[in-house]
Amino acid sequence: MAVERIDLDKPLWDLSTFAGRWKHFAWVTDFRTCTTSSEQLLAAKELCEQYRVGKEPVGTSKEKIIYAKKLYESAFHPDTGDLQNVFGRMSFQVPGGMAITGAMLQFYRTTTAVVFWQWVNQSFNALVNYTNRNANSPVSTTQLCTAYFSATAAAMITAIGCKSYWQKRANPLMARYVPFAAVAAANCANIPLMRQVEIANGVDVCDDNGNKLTKSKIAAVKGISQVTFSRIVMCAPGMLILPPIMAKLETYGWMQRIKPLHAPIQIMLVGCFLTFMVPTACALFPQNCSIAVSTIQKWEPENYEILKKNCKDGNVPKFLYFNKGL
Repeated sequence: MAVERIDLDKPLWDLSTFAGRWKHFAWVTDFRTCTTSSEQLLAAKELCEQYRVGKEPVGTSKEKIIYAKKLYESAFHPDTGDLQNVFGRMSFQVPGGMAITGAMLQFYRTTTAVVFWQWVNQSFNALVNYTNRNANSPVSTTQLCTAYFSATAAAMITAIGCKSYWQKRANPLMARYVPFAAVAAANCANIPLMRQVEIANGVDVCDDNGNKLTKSKIAAVKGISQVTFSRIVMCAPGMLILPPIMAKLETYGWMQRIKPLHAPIQIMLVGCFLTFMVPTACALFPQNCSIAVSTIQKWEPENYEILKKNCKDGNVPKFLYFNKGL
C-alpha cells in the first residue's frame, strides 16, 4: 500500500480558522528551532526540495519530512527561500522578546535606563521587521535608516513623556506602564516606515491559483495595519499584567531579600506570556490576506484596469490574495 505523500506547499492545519492558524504558528515559531545549526537547516531545505520531486533518500520517514518542513518554514523567508538571520526570525521572538521586555519592565525608574532599553528594543524590532518584510518590495538603506531612527525617536519621546507625566500626576504603578506605551507608539511608526515601499508602490495580489494579476496599495495598508496590531497584542499581556503583579510581590520581605533576582524573574514570566502570545498574535489574521476586487476598483482604478487585462476571458475574481508579512 502506497504511503500518502505530503504536500509541502500546504500547511498541516486549516488556516481558515483561528485554531488552525494558532497550531501552525506555535509549530513554526517553536523557539527550540533557533538552536538548529545552519548546516542542519540547509539539509532540511535540500530534503524538502528532493521530496517535492520525489527524489528523497529511500526509507525517509513521514516524521522526518514533517520536521524538515518545520525547520524550513521557521528559518527561511517564504518569498525568497533565503536563510533568515536567526535573531530576526519569528521563532526568536520568545527568547529575544523575553530578555528585552523583562529588562524594560525591570529598569524603568531612571531616564537613562528607559532610553537605553527602548533603543535596544527598537533595534531588535527593526531587525525582525526587515527579516520578515514582503521581499517583493525592496527597501533602500535610506528608507531602513529613516524607519529605524523614526521608530526609536517615537519610542523614546513617548517613554520620556509618559514617565515625566505619570511620575508627577499619577499613581507610582503607572510608571511601570511606560515601556508598553513606548513600544505601542514605536510599532505604529516602525512597521509602516519599514514597509513604506509597499504602501507607495503596492503589493502583488494574486488569484486563488497564485497568479499575480496586479498590485494594490490598499492591500499593503491593510496588511501592515494587521501586522502592527498583532505586534502590539503580542507584547500586551506581559507588559500590562506583570507590572501590578511585580508591584505587589515587591512589597513582601522575601522579595526584598532577593532583589538581584527580580530581573530574571520578570524575564522568565515574560517568556511564559510570549510562548503563548507569539502564535496567538500571528494567528489573529490569515497570513494569506484577502482584498475585495470591488475595493481595488473603487480606490485604485488604474490597478483595476491592469487586473482586467491580466484576467483570461475577462473573468475578474471577487477576491484577490497577498502575503501580509509577519
